[in-house]
Amino acid sequence: MKKGERYTGVVERMEFPNRGIVMIDGERAIVKNALPGQEVTFAVNKKRGGRCEGRLLEVVKESPLETEENRCPHFGICGGCVCQSIPYEEQLKIKEQQIKTLLDSVCQDYVFEGIKGSPIHEGYRNKMEFSFGDEYKDGPLALGMHKRGSFHDVVNVDHCKIVHEDFTKILTATREYFAEKKVPFYKKLKHEGFLRHLLVRRAVKTGEILVALVTSTQTEGLNESEEMLIQGWKEALLGLDLEGSYAGILQIHNDSLADVVQSDETLVLYGQEYFYEELLGLEFRISPFSFFQTNSLGAEVLYETARGYVGDTRDKVVFDLYSGTGTIAQILAPVAAKVVGVEIVEEAVEAAKQNAAANGLDNCEFIAGDVLKVVGTLKDKPDLIVLDPPRDGVHPKALDQIIDFGVDHMVYISCKPTSLVRDLVVLQERGYKVERAAAIDMFPSTGNVETVALLTKKGDFGKKKRDFQVEMEVPISPDMHKEYKEQKPTYENIKKYIMEKHGVKVHTAYIAEVKRDCELDMRPNYNVSRKEEPVIKSCTPEKREYIMEALRYYKMVV
Repeated sequence: MKKGERYTGVVERMEFPNRGIVMIDGERAIVKNALPGQEVTFAVNKKRGGRCEGRLLEVVKESPLETEENRCPHFGICGGCVCQSIPYEEQLKIKEQQIKTLLDSVCQDYVFEGIKGSPIHEGYRNKMEFSFGDEYKDGPLALGMHKRGSFHDVVNVDHCKIVHEDFTKILTATREYFAEKKVPFYKKLKHEGFLRHLLVRRAVKTGEILVALVTSTQTEGLNESEEMLIQGWKEALLGLDLEGSYAGILQIHNDSLADVVQSDETLVLYGQEYFYEELLGLEFRISPFSFFQTNSLGAEVLYETARGYVGDTRDKVVFDLYSGTGTIAQILAPVAAKVVGVEIVEEAVEAAKQNAAANGLDNCEFIAGDVLKVVGTLKDKPDLIVLDPPRDGVHPKALDQIIDFGVDHMVYISCKPTSLVRDLVVLQERGYKVERAAAIDMFPSTGNVETVALLTKKGDFGKKKRDFQVEMEVPISPDMHKEYKEQKPTYENIKKYIMEKHGVKVHTAYIAEVKRDCELDMRPNYNVSRKEEPVIKSCTPEKREYIMEALRYYKMVV
């Protein structure tokens, strides 16, 4: 395959998260958003080191799996859902196999408990951030989701299947009102315009709704005063026939250049700026920017699974790292001696404190700060650690500090399984064993899935730093394997391998030093400094072992 050329082929399988695999004349291409069994046409937009990526141009023929008739009319255009055309039970089978394949690549002798589906797979989202824009350049006002593969074009999603009907009514009324008023939307490149986003949150248990209109402070071009304009919008929303009821209607001023929903100023137009959601018998205060799982009923399945993995916590100290608004901490607190939560977002920490007080929990402590910087300063000694990191997983240095606590059990909750398996490699190197794991489908119709793993310590090995004299071949995840298996062991590829695997940069000179020590063939005068008296630092033992591991992987040494 050649870069820039078009090809047509059948998708053999789908790898996490939404990577369709197409074989053309013995070459493997990754085509995002292509489903198993589809015949697709794609253009090769990347080809490097034996790795080929293609951009989906057309679905020539649907997959035999695409039998779902009740699909969203925006499917395939909107950038949200990937596999909505496949019946939900088949979606679960695909995701289950993806997660098992990933875990099997790095774990042995563990119990995989399959996948647990969401209690509902339509109308499950409790939060949406809709964008203002146009469906095409200089077209009419649009309000919805970004078009697949586009940073600018917006698709009206009046019939979205993954949100409650109340969302759709609010979205449609908002778009029609501002379109009639001819209010300009905020153009990202020019940084001009008024309308930016519409944020809607809805409590599943109570039906309470929080709506926030996000605008700039640029009132030029408005045909009436901002106050009158916003008042009219509020009245239009209050006139809607909704199943739920408004907890609050807000206007948020945001003049940030970045295309993100954030607040420079929040104005309460109606009600209040929060509501309460119930989860496993506990109440949680939700504001516009609170971190909370977007699938409330699915979150109950996730946390029940995690609680089952945690086991008996009586008289134990539990660390909840990357604690968010303290959901897990508060679920565990009633049956624990103490729970310490660490979260970098200060607003989330304040919300966690308020939620704990409202639920009558006095054995929770929440600390604002980066886990990497805070975890080494904690005075309490944990008996159990729960990890629920962001998508990129745990920072390698933070993971070392966490392992050094030497707890008997850890529960790792991950929203990105590829990050999980990377961290599991390190945890197993350091003496932990994966006992059980399960997938929980928090995001039906999308390519995403949550994973929970229970790890137990083997002896006292987990308390020790890595023994860099021990030679061992560490398995890597399929994603990493695909990226490196056909590549040559160049210096750049070795550096890339180490960065992806361990999050550590190594200098080319260090690689050259290790290669010389191993008596490997070297190119003459490679990496010779042009300075008359260059300062050459010796490679550290830690980086030496990382380099040796890469050399073993590329079969340059045994």
